[in-house]
Amino acid sequence: MAKIAVELERALTRRAVYGTPGQATPRPLARGAGWTVADVLCTTGPHDRPFEEQHTQIQIAIVAAGSFQYRTAAGSEMMTPGSLLLGATGSCYECSHGHGSGDRCLSFGYTPEYFEQLATDTGGRAAFRMGRLPPLQALSLPIAQALAGLQGAATVSWEEIGIHLAIHTLQQLGNTASVTGDPSPEALARVTATVRRIERDPTRDHPLATLAQDAALSPYHFLRTFERVTGVTPHQYVLRTRLREAALRLATEQDRVTDIAFGCGFGDVSNFNHAFRAEFGLSPRAYRQRTPRKTRHAPV
Repeated sequence: MAKIAVELERALTRRAVYGTPGQATPRPLARGAGWTVADVLCTTGPHDRPFEEQHTQIQIAIVAAGSFQYRTAAGSEMMTPGSLLLGATGSCYECSHGHGSGDRCLSFGYTPEYFEQLATDTGGRAAFRMGRLPPLQALSLPIAQALAGLQGAATVSWEEIGIHLAIHTLQQLGNTASVTGDPSPEALARVTATVRRIERDPTRDHPLATLAQDAALSPYHFLRTFERVTGVTPHQYVLRTRLREAALRLATEQDRVTDIAFGCGFGDVSNFNHAFRAEFGLSPRAYRQRTPRKTRHAPV
């Protein structure tokens, strides 16, 4: 969490040095059909006048650092790290920093149609009766995954995290029922076909929305069925498929680590190195050096 707070402190220092007005600055991280995610740094403080704003879409924002007062028609809430800010499309709100300067939030936005579909798929309704959820154990996993992605400490699928975060939020609000039961034979067959498609070409992009569309399932039902069938999410499945291929090539080929990373579908070598170490417990170079080889002097 310290690294997340450091970015906020830097922004506040720049404001103090240059005397710029306090403001909330969103940095888009990813977007898809019906959803967005942004890193929002706010540098306003006790001396800045709060003003009323309006949510342009359904909002679930993870407070990553700092604290602030969030006022909506439902009342006023103190937002602290680990809590979730909730906002409905078209609702008015006001944020103020009477007790300290600045905050940083990881904000997930959903169109009403997208969010309504998620709620419908889980047997509930897309409604917020409050403006905040406090730090809860049931929300710890999706929040931790999201913040790891924000820090660059993990390769993440923002859409998968956004779906999980929305469903967990609705469940905590009592707006959805627990979903049990095995997938239907038809859904099972469609997801199995998807697995085979990924195996044939793991290096290409496999967006969740595209996989779900090809399987003729909603993103939520596809994600839920895929996890039940394989034990992991589609993103995790693709990532591990690529890592296994990379490990095989490191052990059997003499290509450079960089070339193997790109050839296995990784667009960034640093992300490849981090993902490989997280999966196998050592770097790609160390893995290659520990693997028995016929050729001793393979380039690294």
